[in-house]
Amino acid sequence: MASKQDYYETLGVSKTASEEEIKKAYRKLAMKYHPDRNPGNKESEEKFKQINEAYAVLSDQEKRKQYDTFGMGGFQQKYSQEDIFRGFNMGDLFKDLGFGGGDMFSTIFGKQAGRQGGRGGKQRAQSWDFGDYITREQQPERDLDLNYELEIPFMDAVRGGEKRITFSTHTGTEEVNIKIPKGISTGKKLRLQGKGNLDQRTGRAGDLYITIKVGEHPFFKRVGNDLYVTKDIKVTDAILGTTVEVPSIEGPKRVTIPPGVKSHAKVRLKGLGVTDMGKGTNGDQYVEVLIDIPKRLTDKQKTLLEELKREGI
Repeated sequence: MASKQDYYETLGVSKTASEEEIKKAYRKLAMKYHPDRNPGNKESEEKFKQINEAYAVLSDQEKRKQYDTFGMGGFQQKYSQEDIFRGFNMGDLFKDLGFGGGDMFSTIFGKQAGRQGGRGGKQRAQSWDFGDYITREQQPERDLDLNYELEIPFMDAVRGGEKRITFSTHTGTEEVNIKIPKGISTGKKLRLQGKGNLDQRTGRAGDLYITIKVGEHPFFKRVGNDLYVTKDIKVTDAILGTTVEVPSIEGPKRVTIPPGVKSHAKVRLKGLGVTDMGKGTNGDQYVEVLIDIPKRLTDKQKTLLEELKREGI
């Protein structure tokens, strides 16, 4: 199971910390809690594991971006513990701090799951048992995970749906139906476990990661889970108030525009936005009022406006 820690709090840095600040904080804490300095101290060992997990995420630009965007809950849906440590070579870091390299992992974290050796002296990929913390010092020769970008229509993202995709693995072409969750947004990833490449040596299959790209809509604009539309009204309607019809994801809605409304004012339609994937609640829809100022007037219109001007309007 992944931890519930806040990575910034674990390293004692702010969310705006630079890469150098994050690395400096990690080095300081790693020196303090390293098991070689705290032999037999289970609390220090657990703290040391948390420090390394936090640094594995915050030192990687893409992982840090995902963590900042989606928070711990959303991040853990996208990244397994193995994903977090993939590409993170702690051996070099510990050597830089004056500690041992690969051999000391088994001392600190328990049994060594992988072994060195092979034909021609070639070093095979090593896996280390961190309890819940799993990583690899070296990546397999063939990347087992696959990535696929899927562009979907705007309303499919709002309402949910299903798409059939075709993708290639190193063993051939596959087709699969993808369920589109209601409320998904651009940049979110769907993970299909076991649909990646197959390691012929171990029989382990990677995963297929589908990155969602949502198409634009002719008049809806999405901000988070809220939807925005614009509505043009006449000057007289802005002064006197009116009722207009606007589109919504549930169909046309009648909206009352109050007298004296200003241009760019927004009228809120509660609960008519996009469903939040995590909470299941809906955002709101906002109707932005735009007052249409005529560029040309008839003689009668000019006369009437002059009369209104004399009346102080």
